[in-house]
Amino acid sequence: MPQNHLYILTGASRGMGLAMAQQLLRSGNTLVCIARSANDDLAAEARAAGVTIEQWQQDLSQGEQAAHKLQAWLQAQGPQAFASATLINNAGMIPRIAPLSASDVDDLATALRVGLEAPMQLTAAFLGATDAWTVPRKVLNISSGLGRRAMASQAAYCAAKAGMDHFTRCVALDEALKPHGAKVCSLAPGVIDTDMQVQLRGADPAAFPDRQNFANLKTGGQLTSPSDAATRVLAWLERADFGTNPVADVREA
Repeated sequence: MPQNHLYILTGASRGMGLAMAQQLLRSGNTLVCIARSANDDLAAEARAAGVTIEQWQQDLSQGEQAAHKLQAWLQAQGPQAFASATLINNAGMIPRIAPLSASDVDDLATALRVGLEAPMQLTAAFLGATDAWTVPRKVLNISSGLGRRAMASQAAYCAAKAGMDHFTRCVALDEALKPHGAKVCSLAPGVIDTDMQVQLRGADPAAFPDRQNFANLKTGGQLTSPSDAATRVLAWLERADFGTNPVADVREA
């Protein structure tokens, strides 16, 4: 029986994604990290830890390319290669912050491709390629409170995360009908001190009425560090009841 656990993680080159990848560099794990750029420090840490890691450089606005590659890679591994398999869809982006009426249509398309299309495509590839596997399988989609609460000048990001939540609910129903169906969850990770927060705080106040609220989170010390957020998210992934509620918030713990 294999003892190696597979983790496939998008957006692993920085922020909470990088922190999750670093915390998963444990003996007995294999990592496949998908991001626009490789992280040399992460590769060095993996070598030092003796952990197998692959870093696929892929623009997730072309999610179908990553999905085809993942499907072929998983099929080549076979159902006996790993003791468990987990996909973490973490990558996301915020386009230029502006009302929809002032948004660039190409930026909107890119944001939806990265934030919604690619996670759905990768989930389809992962579940399809491993459908006959009998080992535990999980899909963790990193969502946001903004998928559940509307905000001005955030139409694309809110829509992507709301879509992620709802497709996760659908997949949970699909997998519940199978004898060895995967457990799935779309999890809001809290408010994290990342480049995305810098982008929100730096927005034009005239275009983004909530800008000061995000500035206050920073000055008030209310942001979670990427490392602490990663710890909480990975702890949720290991919960015995993971997937019981397909849409959740880490702050509910």
